Amino acid sequence: MTAFVSRACLLALTIAAAQAQNHSKPALDYAFFRDRVEPILLEKRPGHARCVTCHEHGSPPLQPLEAGATRWNEEQSRRNFAIWKLFAVPGEPEKSPLLLHPLAREAGGDSFHAGGKHWQSKNDPEWRILAAWVRGETMAGATRTAMRVLQTNAAGDNVHVIDPATNRVVGVIEDIEVPHGAAIAPDGARIYITDEARRTLDVVDARTLQVFERIPLSGRPNNLDVAKDGSKVYVGIRQAPGAVDVIDARSLKNVKSVRVKGEIHNVYVTPDGRYAVAGSIAASTISVIDTSSDTLAWTLTLDAGIRPMAFTRNGNGSTKEIIVQLSNFHGFAAVDFATRKVVRRITLPDVEGQERETQGLQGSPSHGLAITPDGKMLWATSKYYDCVVAYSLPDYRLIKVIPVGLHPEWLTIPPDGRQLYVAVAGDDATAVVDLRKMEMVQKIPVGAVPKRNTSGMLMTTSSN
Repeated sequence: MTAFVSRACLLALTIAAAQAQNHSKPALDYAFFRDRVEPILLEKRPGHARCVTCHEHGSPPLQPLEAGATRWNEEQSRRNFAIWKLFAVPGEPEKSPLLLHPLAREAGGDSFHAGGKHWQSKNDPEWRILAAWVRGETMAGATRTAMRVLQTNAAGDNVHVIDPATNRVVGVIEDIEVPHGAAIAPDGARIYITDEARRTLDVVDARTLQVFERIPLSGRPNNLDVAKDGSKVYVGIRQAPGAVDVIDARSLKNVKSVRVKGEIHNVYVTPDGRYAVAGSIAASTISVIDTSSDTLAWTLTLDAGIRPMAFTRNGNGSTKEIIVQLSNFHGFAAVDFATRKVVRRITLPDVEGQERETQGLQGSPSHGLAITPDGKMLWATSKYYDCVVAYSLPDYRLIKVIPVGLHPEWLTIPPDGRQLYVAVAGDDATAVVDLRKMEMVQKIPVGAVPKRNTSGMLMTTSSN
């Protein structure tokens, strides 16, 4: 979206005068402009320059981005708002130059825009967002929360967003090459994704599904988790000598790198929020970090590499056991959190009449755990037999074996506890297991080699 022709300034004055004469028009909401319109002005579209590239030097002006910045600060956003609202006719998108200049002529747009035509129809999602702003929509009115499942694609460059109410993909987060783990902020406003290619923590606006910040890390990341109050993000660094980076969620800065023994594969914040627990494959260590001080509390070394973990609770909510999968072990172990000792090992059952799948296991024949929200059932994946296995808790009694597809990896259960979502890496799909029927009911096509997943409440908008 390059500079408007000079007559645009006169047009803006005419619009402003019309606005002053008509107080019945809706007000244009600043927060909506900042959170939903400005990302459009920063978006790179194939074959087109970004709006900001030309408008930093054109009319109407956009504030120049600071060196290294990927978004405007608050003061700059308010300046942008003060200018760009002059090119909107409140309540009337079809009369607003902001919407007509970049819209295709055949769709009702102006005959020419020096920045090219970005939208071929008024059904384009970006055009609809701008129209919603011009009609007076506010963030309060535009935003709701909804349950979502996030599926990262380990051999791809995107993350799929699934609506568990319909089990359909309702959005895709793009431009994250080799996304590893994903975590949702407690308020649902942000999604955090580790970006292996860039060695960054990518921060995504949950409403737009756009990356708005990439935070440099101390090395190549693997998995991550968020503090229960949303104040910090803990990122495992799978690069020698090993660390857990601590990201301040307010400033979006990497504020500390906690040194641990061994490169870190997975990080989890315990259900009570008191600890961040990190596992190393190379060093076979579990490192427990006190989240009040972000210092290493203790380290436990086991006899094999540490893979996915889950946590059982005591009656008071504190951590009772760490359930941990281990390298080259078709099952899991339970570690008593208080005594720091392995109290049981359980081998997943062989499936009668089925040969073991041994290719591409990457040293991990069982690589996914999930506990139901009521704490009564544990699920584990078996890559040997392409299935998921259910155990009752706290007695670890075998309940069910359910085939799901080739190379099942991570598991997630949304807070309503109705369905289990299985990343089926060999099928490029996410399998859905109905936890009432105890059977697989659907496979959802996603991206290339899906592995890690998570679920929770996300802010969404009426436009997506």
